[in-house]
Amino acid sequence: MSNSMNETPLSWKESGHRWLWIAALVVVLDQLTKLWVVATIPFKQLVYVLPVLDITYTVNPGAAWSMFADSGGTQRWLLSALAIGVSVVLVIWLRKLKFSAHTLLIGGLTLILGGAIGNVIDRLRLGHVIDFVHAHWNESSFPAFNVADAAISVGAACVILDALFESRRAKRTAAAQAPGARSQDPG
Repeated sequence: MSNSMNETPLSWKESGHRWLWIAALVVVLDQLTKLWVVATIPFKQLVYVLPVLDITYTVNPGAAWSMFADSGGTQRWLLSALAIGVSVVLVIWLRKLKFSAHTLLIGGLTLILGGAIGNVIDRLRLGHVIDFVHAHWNESSFPAFNVADAAISVGAACVILDALFESRRAKRTAAAQAPGARSQDPG
C-alpha cells in the first residue's frame, strides 16, 4: 500500500523517486536514437535489420497507431498537455510509493514517464513524433514505433503485472485472516 498523506513523507532513497534516473535514461536514449535516424536514414526508406524488422524514418502527428493524426494540428497541443499532466501525476505517485514494497510498479511507472516525456519533446519541438522501428511478419505489419513507445509498452506491462501480483497477495492475506483460517505458522 502506498504511503498515506498523514504519515511521515518518504525520503528520496525510500521512495519511487529513487528510480527517476530510469525515466531520464529513456528520454536520452529516445532522443539520441531519433536524432541518429533523422541524420542517417532518408525519410520513408526501409533499412533491413532482420527478416521481421526494419528501421525506417517516419513521423506520426497523432497518438498510438496514428489515432487523431488527421485532427488539423490541435492534437499536438492536446496530446502534449495530456502527456505533461500524466507525467506530473506519475512523479507525484512515485514520491508516495515505498521503493522496497513496490519495485515492479515503480519500474513500470518510470518507464512510462520516460516514454511520455520523450514523445512530448518531439510533439512540442516538431509537431509530430519520430518513429523508426518497423516490425512485420510476411504481409502483416505493426505500426512503426520508437524507444519512448517501447518504454511505455513495457512499463504498462509491468504495471499490469504488479496489479495482478497485488491482487493475489490481497486474496491470500484476506484468506489467511478469515475466521476459521488455519494458521500458516508451523510451530
